Amino acid sequence: MTLRADALEIWHAAVDAARPEPLVIAAVEQLRPLLESAPTVRVVGCGKAGAAMAVGVETALADCLDRIIGWVNVPEGFTATTKRIHLHGARPVGSNAPTPAGIDGARAMVQLLADAGPEGIAIGLISGGGSALLPWPVEGVTLADKLAVTSLLAGSGATIGEMNSVRKHLSRVKGGRLAEGFRGKRFVALIVSDVVGDALDVIASGPTTPDPTTYADALAVLDRYDLRSRAPASVVAQLERGRRGKLPETPKVLPATVEHRLIGTNALALAAATRTAERLGYRVVSLGSAVEGETADVARRHAAIVRTLRPRTCLLSGGETTVTLGRHPGKGGRNQEYALAMALALGDSPNILTLSGGTDGEDGPTDAAGAIADADTLRRGTDPAGHLARHDAYPFFDAVGGLLRTGLTGTNVMDVRLTLVG
Repeated sequence: MTLRADALEIWHAAVDAARPEPLVIAAVEQLRPLLESAPTVRVVGCGKAGAAMAVGVETALADCLDRIIGWVNVPEGFTATTKRIHLHGARPVGSNAPTPAGIDGARAMVQLLADAGPEGIAIGLISGGGSALLPWPVEGVTLADKLAVTSLLAGSGATIGEMNSVRKHLSRVKGGRLAEGFRGKRFVALIVSDVVGDALDVIASGPTTPDPTTYADALAVLDRYDLRSRAPASVVAQLERGRRGKLPETPKVLPATVEHRLIGTNALALAAATRTAERLGYRVVSLGSAVEGETADVARRHAAIVRTLRPRTCLLSGGETTVTLGRHPGKGGRNQEYALAMALALGDSPNILTLSGGTDGEDGPTDAAGAIADADTLRRGTDPAGHLARHDAYPFFDAVGGLLRTGLTGTNVMDVRLTLVG
């Protein structure tokens, strides 16, 4: 019980450090000289941290709320009380699929920015999960087509960067196109990162940042995973037209009036986790925020490291792994799969406990953020190896009480994984 309590305290400290509201308040305070002279401050955004970020803006500018007007697409359930920034539910809880409601929100944001006068100021609130929350397919490509190709890429183990290079070239707002329509004095995007390396053009498919990828790159992703014949014909046709130069590319440069500030990262969360673990008496071995790869393989490599650690050590890592699902997967998420794979790799090793969770409170299409596992978990469960092979970790952990259920956290800085050696 001590290991479990310590693991939960360490993980929650990581999440708390990435809470968007105080991060936004600090960033907006730095912008106050610019904002005080603006006739209007237009706020647009998307992402799982969008609601808390909007509250941060309104809190920081409480003395001039009458000059704020805004629209932010958020998942249903990521709600908050705001006075001037409309929080638009753009997808249901537990689903990462784009919806027509998301398109409505994208249209509203484009219009909001287009209406800004030459002295207008805009703030962008961009965070992880924004790709699905800000859909507006190009003409000739339906929402169902985009969902189909995204599902194919995810099921094939494509990275977030690879998926986004495809999605950007099927969108009217991604890949810098949202900011491209702004003609005001200054557009400042405040960004909470959910991607390895914190590449601004990858977070939420980069609606406010220049896009270094091309139509040819997007087609190469489909070919890399042998998906060209399985992807919707409209998607392949769109990308082919772009590759042949018959469509305008995503912007490679944006005006100097567009600025970006990265305010929340996985590294920030890991630093807080490290401080908490050390306060609890653990020596910390951190693998950093850039851990990626096939989830079960990553878990087995981490288990090999754990076997070398002395007592009272915390192995800590961040980043985002992938799960190649195949055609008939079970139910779960990468964090649940990691915890199960770690438990299996460590076997009956005593006094070792693993916790892996998504900082947004979600892990795959489930109601859990991740899972907690140790040797006792395996003893109480049924056929753990079979569940892992079927990518079916959720029912395994549900049966033994090992799910990490936190509810929606209001932030999103990838995953935080830790293993404690007692």
